[in-house]
Amino acid sequence: MTTWTQTYDPFGHWWLSTLVAALPIIVLFTLLAGLRVRPHLCALAGAATAVVVAILAFHMPFALAGTSFLYGVAFGLLKIVWIVVAAVYLYDISVETGKFEIMKHSVAGITPDRRLQLLLVAFCFGAFIEGCAGFGAPVAIAGAFMIGLGFKPFHSAALNLIANTAPVAWGAIGTPVHTLAAVSALPESDLNAMIGRILPITAIIVPFWLVRAMVGWAETFEVLPAILVTGVSFSITQWFWANHVDSNLVDIAAGLVSMVVLVGFLKIWQPKNIWRFPEERATIAVAGTHIMGAAAGRANVSTSTGDVVDAMGGSIPTSSSSSSSGSSGRSYSAIEIAKAWMPFVILSLFVLAWGLPSFKKTMNTYTTPAFKQGGWNVPLLHRTVTRAAPVVTKPTPEAAKYDFNWLSATGSGCFLAAILSGLLLGVGFGGLMKIFGKTLYKMRFAIIAIAFMLGLGFVTRYSGLDAVLGLAFTRTGWFYPFFGTFLGWLGVALTGSDTSSNALFGSLQHITAQQLNISPILMCGANSAGGVMGKMVDAQSICIATAATDQVGNEGQIFRFVVWHSVALGAIVGVIVLLYAYVFPHLIPSGLNFIH
Repeated sequence: MTTWTQTYDPFGHWWLSTLVAALPIIVLFTLLAGLRVRPHLCALAGAATAVVVAILAFHMPFALAGTSFLYGVAFGLLKIVWIVVAAVYLYDISVETGKFEIMKHSVAGITPDRRLQLLLVAFCFGAFIEGCAGFGAPVAIAGAFMIGLGFKPFHSAALNLIANTAPVAWGAIGTPVHTLAAVSALPESDLNAMIGRILPITAIIVPFWLVRAMVGWAETFEVLPAILVTGVSFSITQWFWANHVDSNLVDIAAGLVSMVVLVGFLKIWQPKNIWRFPEERATIAVAGTHIMGAAAGRANVSTSTGDVVDAMGGSIPTSSSSSSSGSSGRSYSAIEIAKAWMPFVILSLFVLAWGLPSFKKTMNTYTTPAFKQGGWNVPLLHRTVTRAAPVVTKPTPEAAKYDFNWLSATGSGCFLAAILSGLLLGVGFGGLMKIFGKTLYKMRFAIIAIAFMLGLGFVTRYSGLDAVLGLAFTRTGWFYPFFGTFLGWLGVALTGSDTSSNALFGSLQHITAQQLNISPILMCGANSAGGVMGKMVDAQSICIATAATDQVGNEGQIFRFVVWHSVALGAIVGVIVLLYAYVFPHLIPSGLNFIH
């Protein structure tokens, strides 16, 4: 059996080795953002570059490089693609049965303002789905939801990518934190509390940032009360749960609390001006001209809140009133609205149940033969690649196990939720299969892109290219708390997962922090907290967003839109970590604090 130990400076110059290790990422993002090549082709080119670099520059045996790519593809299909396909399938069932239209009107009944709908769906509801399922599900579901509400596809994709940041560290029932504790050998309670003292600060910022990304400064400040209510309620819940309860339900609790608090607040407060997209205001203006015959060139139309919205988006009180029925003028009963929301309620219950360790263990025991052994050993690859110092304290063979947990996989829970919802809504098995076929066809290129991206990530991991890039960050000395945060960002940008980033760099963060006399608890927490801001630029998430919003082919445009948001928010997290390291080290929840 071929064995191989990773090498981290094959050229004898760390900067040259780092540049070569970065080639797969350079190729990927250049094709995606610069040349606007289709994403599945970009992912294939990036993966091919990674394999070539691993073999020729870092001397990884061909068999190991090829196997690691196939391992990544298989992992991506079951662990990520299956979730996204099933989530979009449930959305398609809701659309086909006409229930999504009722859901749209019910949200419009809470507020017709696009800024507030953005907070409700992308931030609050998206955080809840992230806590339940993670791995792209919130971007897929919330993005599709916003399309149904009337958001432009571009905004639906890009804004959901920005929104899916603050909750990512506790996605899928706290999986990233569990993984970080395992690889760093540090107390999970301390790590959880540390992340819960970094991200709640950004959770106040992100809702404001999100609205500002869609509208101007003046329009943003018009809804500042709602932004603060959303951010503060989410932040307080996130901080409390992470510091005083556990790491499993942080996002679920924070998402639910912020959603309930915001809906309650909107019952007593609405912005003076109802904001809509310019093309919507133009349509309203034309309709108002025909209906009301406005003589001064100022066209008005009644909205679902009973206000009159002018062509510039302002509102004027009017005696006209209507229920949350949308443009059709029809009112829906509470039972009809509840039935329309039923698929998403069922989805939430299924993914929550599928995330419970005891439930998952029971399913695996009876359906996954190799469960007790941690999965099947991947041929040629399991424990044949060894990580070496300084990435780990002692040579450590890398495990490569594939657990074909076909029933306990989160995607299976989502799929069963979709089937059950369809049956309860009166769709027969034939109709369900027809809808599923349409979903698969719609997402065919996204499926290929995500699978190849995971192949790229696994080649990067097993060849040690990720470690080479990470080691470059450790050379920043006093500024390591800032740049170490971006190491987590890089990990998520490479792999599309905060869990994977923690698995890749958790041990390295621990070792480097000790060498630099910085708290390992802080830097391992910073890896996860910084990683969440890289979620919006990884190709996997972008492909999910475009597939869910029917924008395949616009990945480059979306990447160019979100990349500066990602870097800026990552820098904010880096500054917060710097302050903890050198100004407020006594606030780090560990006996390992260091006084500088």
